[in-house]
Order: sequence, then structure tokens, then C-alpha cells
Amino acid sequence: MEIKTTDQPSGILRFTLVLICLCIAMTLVFLGQQIIVPLLLALLFAILLNPMVSFLNRRLRVPNVLAVLISCMLLFAFLGGILMIIYWQAADISHEWPTIKHNFSMHIKNGERWINQTFHVSGKKQEQYVQETAKKTLDGGMGDTLSSFTNTAMSLILIPLYTFLILLYRKLFVNFLCKIVPSKEHKTLIDILVNIGSIVQNYIVGLIIEMFIVASLTTGGLMLLGVPYAILLGVITALLNLIPYIGILFAALLTVLAALTASTDPTIVIKIGFMIWGIQLFDNNFLVPKVVGNKVQINALVSILGVILFGTLAGIAGMFLALPMIAILKVIFDRVESLKPYGYLIGDDLPKTVKWNKIVLPDFNHGGEEKRDLKSEI
Repeated sequence: MEIKTTDQPSGILRFTLVLICLCIAMTLVFLGQQIIVPLLLALLFAILLNPMVSFLNRRLRVPNVLAVLISCMLLFAFLGGILMIIYWQAADISHEWPTIKHNFSMHIKNGERWINQTFHVSGKKQEQYVQETAKKTLDGGMGDTLSSFTNTAMSLILIPLYTFLILLYRKLFVNFLCKIVPSKEHKTLIDILVNIGSIVQNYIVGLIIEMFIVASLTTGGLMLLGVPYAILLGVITALLNLIPYIGILFAALLTVLAALTASTDPTIVIKIGFMIWGIQLFDNNFLVPKVVGNKVQINALVSILGVILFGTLAGIAGMFLALPMIAILKVIFDRVESLKPYGYLIGDDLPKTVKWNKIVLPDFNHGGEEKRDLKSEI
């Protein structure tokens, strides 16, 4: 019997190799997050600024170094302005610290009274438990807090520098990729690079527009409810909303805590909850499809798992990086023949809808023709 050999790896072998590569990549991100995360953020910023640099180069004849410098300065001046707004608003809170302290004490006493009546735990035991927990947190967290502060400060210095250098040497990187990729695959390579640039640019610009709209709506809603620090809470909510699925939960919790420290009325929690729920409905059903767009075609399961996984590996910055990085992987998977099944797996190929007695239902047989053909072949 003659055994036929092939140079192409089998599907199972390819799947195993892809899993091994992903595991190695995640391990590298976890171990080298202080280097890799700022570099990935800088890469996203560089992709975002590339059209501006090209415009200054080609249309205005600005030298490359100066065009890159101007673009970076404009971007980080914009980001610095947002941080300054947060700082100024936070500084105003210090003037109302006595009122905040008084209201916070009132809520703590009400909470202790409710726990005592419901679970029969005395106030003394509650206070003892809180003190022990706080001591453990401070003993174990001081070193981590100092390390985190140092890493953040280093990232704030490295990200602008990385962004500048990536933009400055962008043609060098493209030429390098062309040298390591066979000539017959150059068309596919250019297609991948162009689509990655388009997706990242549309995604980040859409997020910026979404951020301004969410900040405006949240600030206006909090002002109508009479919640103080509305501008600060609106900006923080918009920033946390950039973290898919999870960020809005932290924003809601922070807003509720801030409102309770400024008011003794517990019904404010319900009002804020309904307000944020309404804004989130508007965001998910209008802003994300219309403003952010459908460029990032990733299904919800992969999105949530990606956000959690990247957050575990690289913290808050990892959560922000999750969707752009998965989208970049999908672009590569969709254009490499042997990796197309993985691009389909993480894609958002939702079933079409059908009407039944004027009721719109999902057509779960969508895509079933391929399955029937496969079964008939088997």
C-alpha cells in the first residue's frame, strides 16, 4: 500500500500549533507586561496618527520627523487635557470633605444597624472585622501600590516615546515585513496592513466620539438628579465605558458611592441606576452600531472572554487592548487560508431572522446548508 505524504499540516496539527502560539503569546504578555503593554498602546496610537502624518508629509510637505512630532504632540495634548479636567474637578471635592465625611458616617451607621437587625451581628464585631480586613489589605498592598504607581509613571513616559519612534520608522517596519514574507504573498500582506489600519482607526475614533456623547449624557443626567461632581463623574463614566461590558459596572458603582457620600437620601441609588441603565441602552443600541461601527466583527462570547483574559494578564490597560488586538488577529486569520476557520470562530456571524405570525424570530437554520452537505458527504 502506498502512503501519500503532504507538506501541509493536518487540521488537528494546525489547531494545536495555533493554541501553542497563543499560549506562548499570553505567557509573554503576562511576564513582560511592563514592556509589551505600553508598546501595544503606542502601536494603536501610531496607527491612529498615521493618516495625519501622511497628510502633513504629502499635502503640506512637512518633513517626516516634524510631522510625527506635531501629530504626537496634538494627541497627547488632547489626552492631557482630559486628565487636567479630572484633576480640577477632583480638587474641588476637597473643599466639601467635612460634608462628605458626615454623610458617609451616616450611611455606615445605617448599614451597621441593618446588618445587626438582619444577621444579628453586633456593631463591635463589625468594626473589628473591618479593622482586621483593612490591616491585611494595607500590609499586603503597600508594596503592590508603590510598584503600580512606578509602572504607571514609566508607562506615561514610554508610551509617547514609543509612539513617536513607531511612526518615525514605520516604513522600515513595512519593508522588514516585505522582506520576510515571500513576494507572491505581498498583496495579501498589504491587504492585511491596510485593513488593520482601517479597523483600528475607525474603532478608536468611534470610541472617542462615543466617550464625548456618554460623558455629556451622564453629566446632564446627574445634574438633573442634583448629584454633585457631575462633570467629574460623567468624564470618569465615559472613560470606564471604554472597557467593554465591565467598565460600566465599575462606573455605576463609583457614581453611586459618590452620590451617597454627598447625600443622605438612599433613593438616589435607584434614580442613578435607572439613569445609567437608560444611557447604556442608548449606547449599546445606537452609539456602538452607528458611531463605533461594525468594523470590529467579534462575537460577544469572544469579546467578554478576551476582556477578562487580557484584564487578568495586563490589568485595566489589557481590558482596553482586548478588542483591538482580537480584531487584528481576526484580520490576519481571515486573509490566511489555513487560518480562516479561526477567523470565522471569533467572528459575529449571527443567524438571520424569520417572520412567523408577524413575530420576528432568529433563523437557527442559517448556515445549515453547509452542515447538511457535510453530513451527506460523511
